Amino acid sequence: MKKTTADRKVNNVKRRLVSALLLAAVTLTATGSVWESPAETVQAAPSMSELQNNINNHQNQLNNINSQIHSLQDEQDLVQEKIDDLNAEIINTMTSIGMKEDEIAAKETELSDKQVQIDQTQEEYNIAKAQEEKQHDDMITRMRMMYENDSSENYVNLLFQGGGLSGMLNRMDFVESVYEYDRQKLQEYEKTKEQVLALWNQLEEEKTQLQADKDQLEADKADLESQKSELDVMLAKKKQESANFDAEIKKAKQEASVAKALLQQEQKQLKQLQAQAQRGNTAAATGSYTTTNYTSVIENASGSDMGKRLAKYACQYIGNPYVAGGTSLTNGADCSGFTFRIYSDFGYSIPRTSYEQRSCGTGVDYSSAQPGDLICYDGHVAMYIGGGLIVHASTQRTGIKVSNANYRPILAVRRVV
Repeated sequence: MKKTTADRKVNNVKRRLVSALLLAAVTLTATGSVWESPAETVQAAPSMSELQNNINNHQNQLNNINSQIHSLQDEQDLVQEKIDDLNAEIINTMTSIGMKEDEIAAKETELSDKQVQIDQTQEEYNIAKAQEEKQHDDMITRMRMMYENDSSENYVNLLFQGGGLSGMLNRMDFVESVYEYDRQKLQEYEKTKEQVLALWNQLEEEKTQLQADKDQLEADKADLESQKSELDVMLAKKKQESANFDAEIKKAKQEASVAKALLQQEQKQLKQLQAQAQRGNTAAATGSYTTTNYTSVIENASGSDMGKRLAKYACQYIGNPYVAGGTSLTNGADCSGFTFRIYSDFGYSIPRTSYEQRSCGTGVDYSSAQPGDLICYDGHVAMYIGGGLIVHASTQRTGIKVSNANYRPILAVRRVV
């Protein structure tokens, strides 16, 4: 199986941890470790200077182990940021799929209503057509009967049997009136049929368009579902990478705990020697960590007063939780929600998402970055506080914290104030 970059880094760290622990064990054995019984030790106890040198060496080795642990955690944080980004993208894709499903359901309702209209129009057309055909047949029948009854012989008989010329003319007018009536009714029925047919054709065209719209929506939904499937695969892969980091970090911490116990044992042995020599004053220089004074970092950086106020305000919320989609500085925010709320609390309006924030304000070079500037990454955003540091809502595990600005490639620096 091909090893990923993360796997190679983990293996490198693992080898360095094992080497450091082996070196510590060898050194302790050479100097007379407290784990040895007096009967087994054939050499003299180490001097205080030798012990101090061993402690310094082992402290450096432990620091290296812790440094590698921090490196692993930073790599895991990058993976977690990608996981958070993928989760947000999956949520957006699922929302889009839901909207497409609603649109498809609406189109199906329109199609059903349109089919009802078409069925009604077809029935009306059949009625109109039947009326037209009946009127046409009736008109033909009456014309045939009147033709047979109005032959020349009948007109002559009518003239000589007392009807006279007036009766004959009246008869002819009646025939013409009946013919005109039949012709008008036939035209009316034909017009009605044509109107109904035109409406029917229009409804069929509208139905065809609705079906095409529905087919397109279903195609769009299928594309979105395909995108979600790809995102799910990517998310599962990133989660596995994070789980691998968890396992290696846990193992490294256990090994660091063993190394620390050995170091503490040496320190205890040194104190015993110092007590025996009754050295009242000792200069125990320990490498303890001190809390960074971010206010001093901000004040010492060049920039506007408002930008420094924004940076100081943001640093007040270090340690608070990361919540995807959140904008609360106390209850939790994501990366862009954090910067959005900081600026909002000072009356400045910036876009909500990290992608949009990459285009707000004015672009500047990183070398000119000032407290309050937005530092934009791929799918992530932070606030610069000076001294090469940023404050940002990092991951669900670490929450709001301070990091080195160059911990990942910078895409843009935007100045809003």
